[in-house]
Amino acid sequence: MINASAEKRTASLTLIKWLTFLMFMMFAMTTDSVGVIIPEIMKQYKLSMTSAGMFHYGPMIAIALSGMFLGFLADKLGRKKAIIIGLALFAANSYLFLAGSTFYFFFTLLTISGVAIGIFKTGALALIGDITQSPKEHTTTMNAVEGFFGVGAIVGPFIVAYLLKQGTDWKWLYIIAASLCIVLISIALLVKYPTSSKQNTESIDIKSTFALLKNPFAVGFSMAAFMYVAVECSIYVWMPTLIATYKGDAVFFSTYALSIFFILRAGGRFLGAWILSKYNWSVVLTIFSLFIFICFLGSVVGGVNYAVFLLPLSGLFMSLIYPTINSKGISCFPKNQHGSVAGIILFFTAAGAALGPLAIGAVSDIFNHSAAAGFVLATIFAGCLFAGFLYNWKYKLAA
Repeated sequence: MINASAEKRTASLTLIKWLTFLMFMMFAMTTDSVGVIIPEIMKQYKLSMTSAGMFHYGPMIAIALSGMFLGFLADKLGRKKAIIIGLALFAANSYLFLAGSTFYFFFTLLTISGVAIGIFKTGALALIGDITQSPKEHTTTMNAVEGFFGVGAIVGPFIVAYLLKQGTDWKWLYIIAASLCIVLISIALLVKYPTSSKQNTESIDIKSTFALLKNPFAVGFSMAAFMYVAVECSIYVWMPTLIATYKGDAVFFSTYALSIFFILRAGGRFLGAWILSKYNWSVVLTIFSLFIFICFLGSVVGGVNYAVFLLPLSGLFMSLIYPTINSKGISCFPKNQHGSVAGIILFFTAAGAALGPLAIGAVSDIFNHSAAAGFVLATIFAGCLFAGFLYNWKYKLAA
């Protein structure tokens, strides 16, 4: 009887892990496809780059605000309810893409999808803490989860490219994602979740979330997430513009530079789960962030002929940075606060995704629309990230 119960619990935990993996893959399919969709809507609605960029900035800002103001729902209502609410809102909203055809209609739907992502993502991040038994297992699981996010970032743009090639509207990507969402909701309803700690639930609200902003660990890991995402987004938002002037012999490499970056980032996350199970996380993050800084610095100093190789290569070193920041930042706190902390880190993550590319684009415009000038700022972001990890490693701030 005991063995049967243990086997049933193990099966439930395995199913929950796969549910989490597929949730991250599903929303990456949509958020990381925006770069492929933007050129289409620019032609369709005759938009400027700034206006079309709202398809990226709008959802990111919505995710940020949702994480900050609704992240506590995973602690207040429980992981299962928060995840189902977020997924249901995302699915219903995505099916509505069939109901309209104007730019602002689609922009509104994308903004609502950002709110939904913020709800179910914080629930999923908090859930990882419930199904892992140690900080090390938490970190390796988080890297595996983000690995599936990386897979979604490859699959999504591929689906959009295929739809466009077949003469099908890009909005069918969201119908596909919504249908996958229905499957995930069905699984979430059937599976038995582990009991999460919910002491003092009456004090779990937006005020308790803001109270966590006074904690140096919450702020420190959140700022690391902001810097990292600003660096990462510079690649998939502005690298194609930077290397568009490349005239060298490695035409194949320059053509598929962004795909190579995503592949290295996704593959590196699965590899990162193994690396972090063997070596100290603070040492690994310090070394890998140094390599990222070197890739960016080499691209700025050497110009586009070096950037076409170094910037995609940085994806390999970026691979384990964000999931480890997320894992260590969340696991610093009791499990009954994991949803709120995940929401705070998600706020800074999405803020970095919105403000980082915006700042880099603004610097580029100041210097005669030079993407190379913008990447000087991206290199400064990478240097700050490395300096922070080096400081943490030297003084063992988060040991």
